[in-house]
Amino acid sequence: MTNSSTPTPSGGGQRRPGDWLLRLAVCLFALGLLAIIVIFATPVLTDGQPGLWLYFGALLAPLGFILALLFALRSGRRSR
Repeated sequence: MTNSSTPTPSGGGQRRPGDWLLRLAVCLFALGLLAIIVIFATPVLTDGQPGLWLYFGALLAPLGFILALLFALRSGRRSR
């Protein structure tokens, strides 16, 4: 294992083919957290109840978490 002393270019480094999975996982997790925040804010800001679609949107958070775990397992295996 060698450690190069030259810095990587500021172009963002090299992209691996599996990076799309991490980006998807982060986006799904963020959307799920946003839905959870809206679920808690809806009764405070209005007299109504949150819609069913918000509860289904909240399920995106664990889905994103599972995809991030899959990405971590795949990238860890690749670096051996």
